[in-house]
Amino acid sequence: MIVSQANSSGARPWLDPAATPQVRIEGVSKSFGATTAVAAVNLGIYKGEMFALVGASGCGKTTLLRMLAGFAEPSSGRILIDGVDMGSVPPHERPVNMMFQSYALFPHMSVADNVAYGLRRLPLAREERQRRVREALEMVQLGALGARRPHQLSGGQRQRVALARALIRRPKLLLLDEPLSALDKKLREQTQFELMDLQHELGITFIVVTHDQDEAMALATRIAVMDRGHVAQVGTPAEIYEFPCSRFVADFVGTTNLFEGTVCACAEGLVSVRCAETGGELLVDHAGSFAPGQQVWISLRPEKVRLAKEPSNGARMNQLRGTVWELGYLGNRSTYQIKTTSGKLVTVFAQNERRTSEALIDWNDEVFVSWSADAAVVLQS
Repeated sequence: MIVSQANSSGARPWLDPAATPQVRIEGVSKSFGATTAVAAVNLGIYKGEMFALVGASGCGKTTLLRMLAGFAEPSSGRILIDGVDMGSVPPHERPVNMMFQSYALFPHMSVADNVAYGLRRLPLAREERQRRVREALEMVQLGALGARRPHQLSGGQRQRVALARALIRRPKLLLLDEPLSALDKKLREQTQFELMDLQHELGITFIVVTHDQDEAMALATRIAVMDRGHVAQVGTPAEIYEFPCSRFVADFVGTTNLFEGTVCACAEGLVSVRCAETGGELLVDHAGSFAPGQQVWISLRPEKVRLAKEPSNGARMNQLRGTVWELGYLGNRSTYQIKTTSGKLVTVFAQNERRTSEALIDWNDEVFVSWSADAAVVLQS
C-alpha cells in the first residue's frame, strides 16, 4: 500500500478537540424527486487535508462534491467554509475551484490560455496575469509547453493543465472529481505521488472523489466511505482498512474473507465464534462486548493468511484444510482461492519472494490455511 506524504506528516487536527474544521457539512441532504442522493451527511474537513470521498457509482459522492462547489443546492442542511455559510454564495464567488473528470479543456486555446481562463473574472493587469500563468505552469512542470494545444499533449499533461487552471485562482479548497481515471495504471500511480507532493507544498485542502479504493488509500489523509447517500465510515486509510465498522466497508475497501457465525464464548478479549461455513469454531481477539448467541461476521484480509502444505502448531491459531481451487499469478504476488473441506472458498495473497517460474503451491495441492486470532476483526452488522 502506498502511504501519502500527507499521512506521514504527523499532523492529525481531527484528533484535537479544540481544532475547527475548515469545511463543515451539517445535515446535508439532496433529493431528486423521490430519489435521495445524499442523506443527512455530517462531515468536518480540516485545512490542509487530502480528504477522499469513496464509494460505488450512485452512492452520492459526486452530488456532495457538486454541492460544495455550488453547482447543486442542498435540499436541507448547510455547508460552511471557514465559518461562512455557502447557502447564498454563487459558485464563482466561493473560495473553491473544481477539476472535472473530463478536464474540460478548450481545444482551440493554447495551454497558457486554458490556464489563464480561470483568471477571466479577476481585475488583473496583463503583466500580473502572465506572471500567474507562468507560475502555475511551472508548478505542474509544463513551463515549456504553454504554446501547445491540448491535442498535442499526453493524457497526463492534459491532466496537469486542468490542475494548473484549477489552482491559478489560489482557492482555499480544491475539488477533484475522479482526477486520475483517464490515465493508464503506471501513469496514474506516478501522478498520485505528484499530486500528493503538490498538495503538501501548497497546503490547500483537497477533496477527491473516486470509486477507486486503492487511489483513495494512496492519496488521502482521511477517507469517507459512502453507501446509498450515507457516510458509512470516516477514518484514516489504516483505520478504514484494518478496522472496518461494517461488512459493507470491509467488503468495499480492499479484498476480504467474510465468515458468518454465532458467538459461543467471550472471555479475556478473545471471542469464539461457531461458524457453520468452516465446520468449527474461529478465535478472534476483540476488545468489544459480545454475548453468546449473538450473530456476527468475521472479516479476514487475504494477506494475513498463511498458506502451507503442513499444518501450523501455533497457539491461538485458526486453521482450515483445503485444496487449491483457483490460482492467479500477478508477478509480485499470487492470489489463491482455497476450497476448504466444508466447501467455503478462502482467498489468500502470497508474496512471491523467490525468483522462480515454478509455484511452490500449485493447482489442486492439498494445503492448510491458518491465521492468528489477532489477524481478523469481528463485525456486528
